[in-house]
Amino acid sequence: MRSAEIKRKTAETDISLTIDLDGTGKSVIDTGCGFLDHMLTLFAAHGKFDLTVKCVGDTYVDYHHTTEDIGIALGNAFAGALGDKRGIRRYGDTILNMDEAVIMTSVDFSGRSYLGYFASIPTEKVGDFDTELVEEFWYGFVRNASCALHIRQLSGSNSHHIIEGMFKSAAHTLREAVAIDERAAGEIPSTKGVL
Repeated sequence: MRSAEIKRKTAETDISLTIDLDGTGKSVIDTGCGFLDHMLTLFAAHGKFDLTVKCVGDTYVDYHHTTEDIGIALGNAFAGALGDKRGIRRYGDTILNMDEAVIMTSVDFSGRSYLGYFASIPTEKVGDFDTELVEEFWYGFVRNASCALHIRQLSGSNSHHIIEGMFKSAAHTLREAVAIDERAAGEIPSTKGVL
């Protein structure tokens, strides 16, 4: 079973997170931020990852530490669940529309961390969530999952739709990349023999 359990405690957040990459999309999410709860619920459902997240953070300050640290924990969980990445497809890409918003995502589980984030979210907030934190979430994720992830907004004028499209598109892309390639079962997907 390709799963992981992460516990991460700092002076700013206390996070417990579990993931099963071969799940059905079930989730139990409690981050202290309603908008982030919604995005992670969508992420689990569209990626077919079973995901639980419980975070107690310093949300009386803002959602920055909570958002970034959950990205870090989720990246650690992917790395732990994938192990040596034997048999995975490694690459994935998706173009997804969310009403007027169109989002492209592409990933390579190369062992090298990189985020290419190209988005212009028109508002500073969705509800009480600072939209600039979306980029921080994905930075935390890629640094700890050791993958190269590109997120590009191709169109869109509604901030909620753009961000929702990002999480849905990334979920589809990650699901594709971590899927087992039946033609390469048991192989490391690299000519170097290691990722």
